[in-house]
Amino acid sequence: MAASTMTGISETAKLKVPEIRYESYTLPNGLQVILSEDHRLPIVGVDIWYHVGPMNERAGRTGFAHLFEHMMFEGSKHVGEKAHFKYLEAAGASDINGTTSFDRTNYFETLPSNQLELALWLESDRMGFLLDTLDREKLTNQRDVVRNERRQSIENQPYGLVDEALMHALFPADHPYHADVIGSHADIEAARLEDVREFFKLYYAPNNATIAIAGDFDPAKTKALIEKYFGPIPKGPDVPKVQVTTPPITAEKRLTVTDKVQLPKVLFAWLTPPAFAPGDAEGDAAAYVLGGGKTSRLYQKLVYQQQIAQSVACYNQSQALQSWTTCELVARPGVTPEQLEKAANEVIEEFLQNGPTQAEIERARIVTQSGRIRGLQRVGGFGGIADTLNYYNQYTGDPGYLPKDLARYDALTPQSVQQFAQAHLKQDQRVTVYGVPGPKVVQDVPRSPADTDANVKITPEYSPEFEAAQAWRKTPPQPGPLPRPTLPEPKVFALSNGLKVYLVESHNLPVFSASLVTLGGSEGDSVQKPGVAAFANAMLTEGTASRSSTKIADDADQIGARLAKNASSDLAYVQISALSNVTGPALDLLSDVVLHPAFSDEEIERIRKQRLTSLLQMKDQPVQIAFSVANRAIYGSDSPYGYRSIGTEASLKAITRDDLASFWKARYAPSDSALVFAGDLTEKQARDLAEKYFGSWSAKGAAAQPPAAPAPPQRHVILVDMPGAPQTAIWAAGVGAPRSTPDYAPLNVVNTMLGGLFSSRINMNLREEHGYTYGAFSMFQFLRGPGPFLAGASVRTDVTGPALHELASELERIRTTPLSAEELKMSRDYLIRSVPGDFETVEETAGRMADIFTYNLPLDYYRTYPARIEAVTSEQAAAAALKYIHPENMVFVAVGDKDKIRPQIEKLNLGPIEEWTTDVELVKK
Repeated sequence: MAASTMTGISETAKLKVPEIRYESYTLPNGLQVILSEDHRLPIVGVDIWYHVGPMNERAGRTGFAHLFEHMMFEGSKHVGEKAHFKYLEAAGASDINGTTSFDRTNYFETLPSNQLELALWLESDRMGFLLDTLDREKLTNQRDVVRNERRQSIENQPYGLVDEALMHALFPADHPYHADVIGSHADIEAARLEDVREFFKLYYAPNNATIAIAGDFDPAKTKALIEKYFGPIPKGPDVPKVQVTTPPITAEKRLTVTDKVQLPKVLFAWLTPPAFAPGDAEGDAAAYVLGGGKTSRLYQKLVYQQQIAQSVACYNQSQALQSWTTCELVARPGVTPEQLEKAANEVIEEFLQNGPTQAEIERARIVTQSGRIRGLQRVGGFGGIADTLNYYNQYTGDPGYLPKDLARYDALTPQSVQQFAQAHLKQDQRVTVYGVPGPKVVQDVPRSPADTDANVKITPEYSPEFEAAQAWRKTPPQPGPLPRPTLPEPKVFALSNGLKVYLVESHNLPVFSASLVTLGGSEGDSVQKPGVAAFANAMLTEGTASRSSTKIADDADQIGARLAKNASSDLAYVQISALSNVTGPALDLLSDVVLHPAFSDEEIERIRKQRLTSLLQMKDQPVQIAFSVANRAIYGSDSPYGYRSIGTEASLKAITRDDLASFWKARYAPSDSALVFAGDLTEKQARDLAEKYFGSWSAKGAAAQPPAAPAPPQRHVILVDMPGAPQTAIWAAGVGAPRSTPDYAPLNVVNTMLGGLFSSRINMNLREEHGYTYGAFSMFQFLRGPGPFLAGASVRTDVTGPALHELASELERIRTTPLSAEELKMSRDYLIRSVPGDFETVEETAGRMADIFTYNLPLDYYRTYPARIEAVTSEQAAAAALKYIHPENMVFVAVGDKDKIRPQIEKLNLGPIEEWTTDVELVKK
């Protein structure tokens, strides 16, 4: 049995800080190159940073850098229109994106290592040959897409307008950081073709870019390829240096913003030193101590003790021109923003007066440093090795700055953090924003006239001689030899109590993950009291026989561990991820919360209030409402699948301590559980840890059985009214298939091309062809029982009817027009080649092993998965679509402004129209 208290830092071995080996050089045209070999997986990450962002914009042209990021995916001269994603997805890229932050724009892809040349061909072609294909039709389409993104990410998000107002107050109107990165509707719509072309010429030249490549590659061959693809691109003009002085805040700025939200929110923000300047690390530590997690002062005082805040989060946003520290506080029902601010001010003032403790500084240090190291598990993508090298290069000029970065936090003292706080975090230096329930005021503008930019003539960028010399680019490169995926097969053993233990070793980084997974998901809930499974799971980290809720959080932070838990339909888990020098303390903590939960009445009532408030907050989220309504409409009120795992207001109020303790006792037992290890552990360590901390677990229980399939519904439409919503969440929902279906592989192949990829039919139709949405998707939610099939998007309110028509048409077309040979190949290639990307992190690897346990899959499942996908025929894919996708038995849910969308939907004749409330109840006429 686990020890009753933290085994202690005495079990902590000395950590060796990982070294990122890299090589850096610059081409004659100014392109900086950073290379870092990493052969643990047959994948490679390519990451290009263009040193341009809103910091280079001017007033009246906000959002320009972000808009141009979208234009870069529209197709370059030799690649072809809208073909960028198609090439990468067919190659099996597991991570493709472009992002814009205030100081830079980056583009990245993680793909099989034999496809590196493809990535270099694509990235070099859009760097050197975009302008000849950049026309007004593409610009018009992407203006629509970006404005949909703004509606989705700001205007239709709870507090999105409030957060934007904070930035407007923090920086003056002529400051590059004044506007949101995405810009305003007016400025996005004002973008013209000539502006876009001039922007590209100035900022998208090789001398304003850095390419970082990390992963499984041959350096000599890669250097030759970089020279081949990027070397011929001419150097651009020198980029003017940004000269901006941010005026200090010398008196508190206050404002109130209304939004369609359930609860008030209070925001504080202060200007702080730029990224990596003296004081920047102190800003990180101060934000952590004030509001960085459950051990932080604001959380403990306002969320835990006084229970007047639903959530608290403080963070330090480090940027080149100016950083800022922000604290966000969401009130509990019945609490005014004034009450919340007063209580927060007392905490902040005490912090200013007395500073942090040494223990708080130590927690801030280890949490920050372990987070940096865990991020290095990825070769590409956000926070991966290539991204990290580019990040340090952008802000310090030294790609290998990691040891120096970690040393900044070693040097922190309570005195230095207090001095920072007293210099920067006083009340007269801040902006204070109240976000309160009220009208949503959106500054939208009409689309530009149809003939906009019609007279712009596009002239060739290069001489005929140069074009002829580059004609070889028309032929896409052939991939190298296909690497044999080294997909993991777990080592498995069982303890004498029946607990299965799964282990996947990986020793390239000092990180590990341990998860206790049990078949205790919400499928085992009673329909009379839905939400017990998730409530019981939430209580596990809220106190044990020997640890309080606060001590659990404190013990996790002391070792830099991330402790997570969740209960889905099929399973419940508690997971701890940490550096491998703290395996003992981490397992001690994990076992304690799983095996000895206290279920104290005081903590139950606190978490009950939190969950009731979370349920209330879901009414601010149209997509969440749509999913809740879809589940109930498909499965009804007599199936646990008809309820979200959080339950209902009535059930949350009715759940007792006995319900929670009884569920834990019945469902958390070694016979129906697995302990999953992944990362820097040997088999002996895994056996010793499992035996020491879980070997005496003797609970007896039984797994729940999944519900039976419901009768398919007759097609009809459900409207949920959200007056004034700038978008409509439209979703089609039907009964899908269980994870155990023999058609799992064909269904994955079908759905990948229907709505699983950027290049899928639904997304290319609704986003790329019509500009109705920022993104459209479809998915089979494979559960132990027959989970739902869902397809949809968030679309502009004024095109709700046309978008819903296109969605329904695509669902019918997948049945009548089976995947073409090209689509079939692309889907299979993507699914097979992207699999290694599912095992980059220890958390992802543990999740895949948990699936083996939950769904009773063979141990070699992932090794044999590629062959099963490759074997899917056109006939099997067509048969799967006909068998499982039935538009005539789907419910179409639309969450938006009823008065504006109902007339549009009535014209579609999709069936009877019902109206439901945001409480997932039918409106009775």
